[in-house]
Amino acid sequence: MYQYDEIDQRLVDERVEQFRDQTRRFLAGELSDDAFRALRLRNGLYVQRHAPMLRVAVPYGLLDTRQVRKLAHIARTYDRGYAHFSTRQNVQFNWPALERVPEILAELATVQMHAIQTSGNCIRNTTTDHFAGIAPDEVVNPFVWCELIRQWSTFHPEFNWLPRKFKIAVNGAANDRAAVLVHDIGLLAGRAADGSVVFEVLAGGGLGRAPAIGQSVRAHLPWQHLLTYVEAILRVYNREGRRDNIHKARIKFVVKAFGIERFRDEVEAEWALLRDGPGTLTEAEVARVSARFPSPTHETFAPDDERAQTPSVDDPGFSRWLARNVHPHRVHGYAAVSLSFKRAGVPPGDVTAEELHAVADLADRYAGGEVRVTHEQNLVLADVRRADLPVLWQALRGLGLATPNIGLLGNIICCPGGDYCSLANAKSIPIAQAVRDRFDDLDYLFDIGELDLNISGCMNACGHHHVGHIGILGVDKAGEEWYQIEIGGAQGLQASLGRVIGRAFAAEEVPDVVERLVQCYLARRIAPEERFIDCVRRIGAEPFKQAVYEHSDQPGGPDTRSLAAV
Repeated sequence: MYQYDEIDQRLVDERVEQFRDQTRRFLAGELSDDAFRALRLRNGLYVQRHAPMLRVAVPYGLLDTRQVRKLAHIARTYDRGYAHFSTRQNVQFNWPALERVPEILAELATVQMHAIQTSGNCIRNTTTDHFAGIAPDEVVNPFVWCELIRQWSTFHPEFNWLPRKFKIAVNGAANDRAAVLVHDIGLLAGRAADGSVVFEVLAGGGLGRAPAIGQSVRAHLPWQHLLTYVEAILRVYNREGRRDNIHKARIKFVVKAFGIERFRDEVEAEWALLRDGPGTLTEAEVARVSARFPSPTHETFAPDDERAQTPSVDDPGFSRWLARNVHPHRVHGYAAVSLSFKRAGVPPGDVTAEELHAVADLADRYAGGEVRVTHEQNLVLADVRRADLPVLWQALRGLGLATPNIGLLGNIICCPGGDYCSLANAKSIPIAQAVRDRFDDLDYLFDIGELDLNISGCMNACGHHHVGHIGILGVDKAGEEWYQIEIGGAQGLQASLGRVIGRAFAAEEVPDVVERLVQCYLARRIAPEERFIDCVRRIGAEPFKQAVYEHSDQPGGPDTRSLAAV
């Protein structure tokens, strides 16, 4: 992972001292709530329903074990003993005391971490594929490009007060595991005929209100122009984005209002002023950043070397874990391993201080001291020798982190919802637990096959419900919590947005609704290999809608579809 240089460290240290003084002034009554709000947000500090929440940046999802242990220390010392992995590959603490937040930031700075620009109307954490650098289908390693964007965008004076928050994702593989099509800017890295890196640049994607799929702005952008072209898009957005309506302030509304042709013309005109200017990348600059990513050390195995094979274990649990939680690696004899943080009785993505310490120990022993956060709220050990898989599985099973549910219905993505978030309209964690309890039979989950279920507690869509094969949105109607059901959403290069099937349901009805959707799918799939999303795309939503509503005692709750269309 990227190692700070002196400039990186000085910037982070100086920001800690700035915020320490800002917090002191606020607590002393020298700064108003409004004045402090803008300052705290740019340091990742929210005011939630019950307490402040601090969001810590994990650039493109990479952590080393020093950092993991520091997060464990912070959870134990400054919070209630746990942390939460978010869908932006970041880490959140839900119970820090405001006056101690500067201390937390100072602790983070000692291990090259911070909370800068994890909130506010600025460029947020750039995300990427959690298998970057090791995936067999990778064409371009995205890490160096993500880091170049991070360095360019951090403290950028022109883009620190955008109309609304701004999210960028980069993918360099044949399969998109970074959900680039639903970001404000999505970057698809590839290779030109001469082998050089080029990018397809997408803009206008995003979830939340009026979700949208990003559209191609430029198909083949040479790598040298990456930052200037991104800057041109941001300049157009900064100039044209609405500041009078927070609900229509994202770049997707500019793209929609202009149409993609006019938007592209505006960007190209802006880029003409920036092209070949000081922001143009050079081979020396790319080499400088690349050199600060130490290469992992892999053993070299002959094709027939038994040490490169996975030892057999006479246990069906191990076989299931191999099938769902162990992933291919570009280096012979190695694999990537997903650690599932979707457990009974635990909110999705939550992790205790003790678990963080244990994961760090396992990463040091079996994965070169590196841990990755996924946007599905799990962790990945990216460089595990196949010979070590049985003993690692035993250790993870002892920690409760070996549930073989990656890609299955049990791997529910879920935001903190009304239990924590002051923006939420409804609770989401209890819904996730109720659905998980209903589908607790692994044989049943394996029979169902690949199915993404995502839950959000409000329109902001932090649970990515729009791109779940089944999406659940909590809504408020006359002071009561109801749940709207969507089907047909998906991420990836064939991304699609879910469609609401009808009236909303009370919380206690949601597991039954999901069960009916699943049963409809199982009855209509043409082969066990046909996924839920493929079945929906083939037969449409109507059979699923009929299966849900014809068996319902009531026609559903209030019609909340108009709320989702705002």
